[in-house]
Amino acid sequence: SRIRSLIDNNLPSQLGLIAGEGRFPFLVIKEARRRGIGIVAVAIRGETSRDIESYLKEEPLWLDIGQVSRCVDLFKTAGITKAIMAGRVKHSKALSIQKPDALMLKVLYRLSSRSGNAMLDSLAMVFKEEGIEIIDPTVLLGHFMASSGAMTKRAPTKLEREELRFGASKALGLAQLDIGQMVVVKRKAIVVAEAMEGSDAGILRARDITEGPFVVVKVVGPKFDMRFDVPVVGPQTIRSMVDAGAKVLALEVGRVLLLDKVEMLQLAEQHNIAIYGVKCG
Repeated sequence: SRIRSLIDNNLPSQLGLIAGEGRFPFLVIKEARRRGIGIVAVAIRGETSRDIESYLKEEPLWLDIGQVSRCVDLFKTAGITKAIMAGRVKHSKALSIQKPDALMLKVLYRLSSRSGNAMLDSLAMVFKEEGIEIIDPTVLLGHFMASSGAMTKRAPTKLEREELRFGASKALGLAQLDIGQMVVVKRKAIVVAEAMEGSDAGILRARDITEGPFVVVKVVGPKFDMRFDVPVVGPQTIRSMVDAGAKVLALEVGRVLLLDKVEMLQLAEQHNIAIYGVKCG
């Protein structure tokens, strides 16, 4: 029941949403609606899709990145005590705020470094002092996360499992260095290691280096803070794999989210691609 699910996940009857770019905020809204949880949303000018307005019962408050005080005021007025950040906001924009308000100045003053994670951690601390906890979106979206073993009808072959285990160990090292989260493996050699271009572009880069088939592995690592940036894959990931000739997608269990999950799995089935959940650490 709705009441049971709220108790089980320690979720209130309504949540705050700070929406960034991409499809992720829409998934949060859709799942909250399915559970009967109300959403009070803030959208970021130049980042959040305008389509979000048609997904919400109440129009979101559109803000610039530096307007933290207005965001907090909205949440407080609505009685929000827990909020989710969904969708990226470009780090470069966050570092070039023209008119930071009082709470944004507080965030900037507390920065331990200029990295994206440091800024988000400082932001979460300021929100918490105002009585609003930024929570991990996977508390709401657990059943969209990668599960253990084969998620498609086709399971990886023995050779492919050896490849993905090798790739997982290398990808974990990459993630721990905060460089990227994805590697492409062929014959126990790293063809591509993800950098700033993102997973899909990295997969396509592998196509330009050598011929498929490949194994694609995406892991997160234990130090990654899921409150701020949940790693996602989706139908476009499968399309990139088809273009590149990749045949297996291995994902860290419980740490990578399958966006548009049904469509993604169907697309993988159509192209005989195995999606497999691997445990790390």
